[in-house]
Amino acid sequence: MGELTAQIVQQGRRPTLHGAVHRRKLSQEMRSAREKLTSSVGLERSYEYELVRVYAQYHSGSSLLLLALAVVIAGISSLWVPIGLATGWLFLAVVVIGIKLVLSQRFLATPPEEVRLPDWRRRFMLAELITGLVWALSVLTLAKVETGTSGFALFVVLIVTAVTASLSATIPLAVYLGVAPVGAIAVSVALSERDFNAFMMLVMTSSAVAFFLLLATRLYANSLSSIQSRAEKDAMFAELEQAKANSDEARRRAEEANLAKSRFLATMSHELRTPLNAILGFSEVMKNEVFGTHATPAYKDYSADIHGSGQHLLTLINEILDLSRIEAGRYELNEEAVELSHIVTECRHMLNLKAKAKNQSFREFLDPSLPRLWADERAVRQIVLNILSNAVKFTPQGGEITIKVGWTSSGGQYLSVNDTGPGIPEDEIPVVMSSFGRGSLAIKTAEQGSGLGLPIVKGLVDLHGGGFQLKSKPREGTEVIVTFPAARVIDALPAVDMKPKNSKAA
Repeated sequence: MGELTAQIVQQGRRPTLHGAVHRRKLSQEMRSAREKLTSSVGLERSYEYELVRVYAQYHSGSSLLLLALAVVIAGISSLWVPIGLATGWLFLAVVVIGIKLVLSQRFLATPPEEVRLPDWRRRFMLAELITGLVWALSVLTLAKVETGTSGFALFVVLIVTAVTASLSATIPLAVYLGVAPVGAIAVSVALSERDFNAFMMLVMTSSAVAFFLLLATRLYANSLSSIQSRAEKDAMFAELEQAKANSDEARRRAEEANLAKSRFLATMSHELRTPLNAILGFSEVMKNEVFGTHATPAYKDYSADIHGSGQHLLTLINEILDLSRIEAGRYELNEEAVELSHIVTECRHMLNLKAKAKNQSFREFLDPSLPRLWADERAVRQIVLNILSNAVKFTPQGGEITIKVGWTSSGGQYLSVNDTGPGIPEDEIPVVMSSFGRGSLAIKTAEQGSGLGLPIVKGLVDLHGGGFQLKSKPREGTEVIVTFPAARVIDALPAVDMKPKNSKAA
C-alpha cells in the first residue's frame, strides 16, 4: 500500500515537473522571440548589449594604440606631404579617437537598464564612419603625391582595415562604414592610374580588404557564440541555485513534517493505549465470565471478538511506533550477549500452535556451536518472530518451513527461513518491503496484517549493521535471509592471568 501510494505520487509528480519545465521553456522562448522582434539586429537585448559593450571595451582600451598609430602615419607622411598638412590630419585623427574614447567610456559608465541600444549603435557607427573618412583623407593626401607613396598608401589601407575589423567586429555595420571610405579612395586612385602596377595594387588591396571583412564576420560569430554560451551557463547556474533553494525548502518542510509526525505518534500512543488497556481488560473479564455466565451466549462471543480486535489494534500501534522510531533514528539498542539459536528455538515454540492448526511442520538446522552475538535481544526476537509468523501465515495447509542458523562466509552469523508457500512475484517485492505494503496473495486471502513486519525487520537489521535479503518466485516459496556482521560475534577468549609476572611465593 505504501509503495503503491509512492508510485501514484511519483506518477502524479512527473507530469507536474514535466509541465513546469515545459512552461518555463515556452516562457523563455516567448521572451526571446519578443526581444528579437523589438531588436534592430534580430538578437535578444542581453546579447545585443554584450556585443556593444565589447565594442566599447575594445575601443576604450586601444585608444593609446590608435593614437600612436596615427602619430606614426602622420610622421612618415610628412616625408612626402607638407608638415602642416600632416599635422592637420593628425589633429583630426586625435579628435576622432578622443570622441570614440569619450563615447565608449560613457557607454560603459551607463547602467545597462538605462542604455538605449539603437541610439548607441548609431553613435558608434557614425563615429566609425567619421574615423574611416579621416583615414581615407590620409590615403588621398598620399595619393596626390606623384611618386614613392603607393606602397605606404597600401600599408595605410591594410593597417586601417585590419584595425577596424578587429576592434569593431562586434558591430558588423560599423566595420563596413569604417572600411568603406578607405577602400573607395584606394579603388578610385588605382583606377585613375590605368597601368599594370595599379591594377595589381587594386587586386591586392581588394583581396586584403575582403579577407579582413571575412575575418570580422568570423570574429562577430565567435563573439556572439561566446556570449550565448556564457548566458546559457549563467542561466543554468541560476536554475541550479533555484533548484537548490527549492530542495532546501522541501527538506526543511520534510523535517518539520517528520517532527510533527513523531510528536503526533508520541501523543497518540499514550492517548490510544490508555483506553485500549481498559477495553482489553474489561473484554477479557467478560470473555472469561469472571462475574458469572452471560444471560445471552452470544455476548461471550462478542466479548472475545472485542478482545481479539483490541489486541490486533495494540499490536498495530506498537508496530507503527517501532517503525517511526527506526525511521527517525530514535530506536535505542540495549545490547547484550544473546544466543541466536536459542532465540530462534523459543520463537518457533511460540508459533507451534498456529503451525499445528494448519498441519505445518518445521525443519531446523541449527549450529549449536555458534558463539553469542552482541545485539539487542528484544530486537532480535522481534526479527525472528516477524519472519516466522509471515512464513506460518502464508504457508498452505500441510506445508513445510525450514529454519537454518549458521556461519556466514565472512565470519558472521545468519538466519534463513524458507517456506513452501505460493511465493511472491518479483514486481511485488518492493511493495511488500514498503511500509503498509501488502502483496496480492495477502489481499486475496484476506490475511490479517499491517504490512509493517518486513520493513521493521529490515530497519532493525540495519541498526545492527547486518543484511536483509528476500528471495521469492511464484510457486517456489519464499526465503528470507538475515545476516549479522562478524563484528557482533563474541568469540570465546582465554582467561586473563591477572597475577604479576615478577611476584614470588612468600
